[in-house]
Amino acid sequence: MQIVLLGTGNVAVVLGRLIANSEHSITQVYGRNRDNARLLAEELSAISGSPVAFTAETKSLDLSAALYLVAVSDSALMDIKNWLKLDKQLVAHTAGGVSQNVLKTVSANYGIFYPLQSLRKEMTRIPHIPFLVDGNTPENLATLFDLAKDLSPDTSMADDTARLKLHVGAIIVNNFTNYLFTLAEDYCRQEDIPFNTLKPLIREVAERIDHASPGALQTGPAIRNDEGTIQKHKEMLRGYPALFHLYDEITKSIQQYYYQSRSGQA
Repeated sequence: MQIVLLGTGNVAVVLGRLIANSEHSITQVYGRNRDNARLLAEELSAISGSPVAFTAETKSLDLSAALYLVAVSDSALMDIKNWLKLDKQLVAHTAGGVSQNVLKTVSANYGIFYPLQSLRKEMTRIPHIPFLVDGNTPENLATLFDLAKDLSPDTSMADDTARLKLHVGAIIVNNFTNYLFTLAEDYCRQEDIPFNTLKPLIREVAERIDHASPGALQTGPAIRNDEGTIQKHKEMLRGYPALFHLYDEITKSIQQYYYQSRSGQA
């Protein structure tokens, strides 16, 4: 399948690399910044061994491709009716929290091609990527599903509601936990203790849930109702308001959750 890639950010770059390494091909890259579009096109040309064109003007888009893959920010996507007009060409966006209907003014054929993964262009390897796809017709859904399946065995159909629910889950397990890592790193730096010492624990916690439900793996003073340790920790965190607040709220939440579970109320 020949694909025009719209975007030059993290998602566009990683998906471009993934597609360029497949039996499918990127024929053109569009980016508002001409230099970024050129650099990505050059990289994808080198990966695929075939020339990839680039443009910074939507009026110069190659209109002969089978798919127009839009990997741009949510704000640019919400404004897409003002900068992208196709006819009947299939167009799909890669956002988790935006309805496919945002594309209905762009083309008669549209859908979703959402990679449920944290992607950054600095990655030296492409991680396992689950794809969630949808289409405004069964035929468009099938086309996007087949493409995703060629790129990842972990592919499923998800409508706007299901995808938004999974997007919320993704924010919690990825963005929220990374923020906790950030606060912990800041705490370690200011207390002159090595954050690196905590990294094996981070990896172990993540790996455990491959084999058991997270709910069955909870440890720590909150689930033990160890108020003595909890108070000592909170005293240590008095100088870190954000971390203190989160520690207090999450501790209470853990205690309430497991109290309800043990009482048969959850």
